[in-house]
Amino acid sequence: MRHSSLTPVFVGLRTGLHVLLAALLALVVVQVLARHDGTTWVALVLAALFALVYVLGARLASTTGTRRATASALWVGALTLVWVALLWLAPEAAYLVFPLFFLYLHVLPGAAGPVAVVLATGVAVVALGLHGGFTVGGVIGPLVGAGVALLIGLGYRALAREAVEREALLAELVATRDRLAATQREQGVLAERSRLAREIHDTVAQGLSSIQMLLHAAEAADGERPGLEHIRLARATAAEGLADTRRFIRELAPPALDAGLGPALVRLGQRWEREGVRVHVSVPPGDPALSMDAQTALLRVAQGALANVAQHAGASEVRVALTDLGGGARLVIADDGVGFDPAAVREGGGASDSFGLRAIAERVEQLGGDLVVDSAPGDGTTLTVTLEAAP
Repeated sequence: MRHSSLTPVFVGLRTGLHVLLAALLALVVVQVLARHDGTTWVALVLAALFALVYVLGARLASTTGTRRATASALWVGALTLVWVALLWLAPEAAYLVFPLFFLYLHVLPGAAGPVAVVLATGVAVVALGLHGGFTVGGVIGPLVGAGVALLIGLGYRALAREAVEREALLAELVATRDRLAATQREQGVLAERSRLAREIHDTVAQGLSSIQMLLHAAEAADGERPGLEHIRLARATAAEGLADTRRFIRELAPPALDAGLGPALVRLGQRWEREGVRVHVSVPPGDPALSMDAQTALLRVAQGALANVAQHAGASEVRVALTDLGGGARLVIADDGVGFDPAAVREGGGASDSFGLRAIAERVEQLGGDLVVDSAPGDGTTLTVTLEAAP
């Protein structure tokens, strides 16, 4: 039997059966030696044969195989024949019927076990009656032993079935746990890929886009002095993108937040000012009571929104306002550009131009915040993000 939580119980029952049979067989041998008549040596040989068959059969029963049930039934049959022969010579062998009861119920399948118990009880009662006359004790004793053996044996079978069911249930639970762990790992990988995609879009990709715009402007200057300034801005943008990338690898906060969210927004506005976008930034004196994840999200939202304004909105002015709500913060980014239809962007799904807005929405959703996009063609765009402080 495979190991389970009930294995010690089964081992204890088998051990008790072996000890009971050995003790009763020893008692029979002592009684046979004490009587010492003409059948003594034959009875002793049969007792030894009984012990030998039992030991060999017990070793057989502990093995597994396709023919185990048939071999066990033959073993029980041979043991019963030796017991009947011993019982014919020594009435004390009737005591051995009690461990045989448990053996029948344990080895024989289905109804064969209880039937064998009933037949063995009848044999023991008849043998005791033939040897010493039929008495109340000679009849009641085997009957009571058979009843007790049936109750214990059937309880043992029920316990074994329950152990098998628990083993199957445990195996199913372990398999389910493994599948769940694999699913969680897969979801974690997908979530991390999505997070990295947003981070790269809001930093490295936008930085590269700005560099491209600045280099185009430098190329258009065709050797004039403003072209050198554009190249310098491109170099500064590349340096910021490199610092952001290195910090992502180390899984730390963005370098821009070293001095706080407010100063980071101010620097972001100044950078876009140098690139030709008029940005008015309004921040409170101190940073709102937000976690580093929330501050990083607001900074990335501002970066993504301003990049979209520069690339798509054609705006002449952008207002960035951070408000401390006490238990959270609100970030408003409004431009006077061409605007767009938010519903059409959502339906576009995988379009590259809509990724920035989708990345902003995913960031806000992960932090349990609220995002409102108010825009229409020709009316500019106002983006409002509200985040609550972590409890």
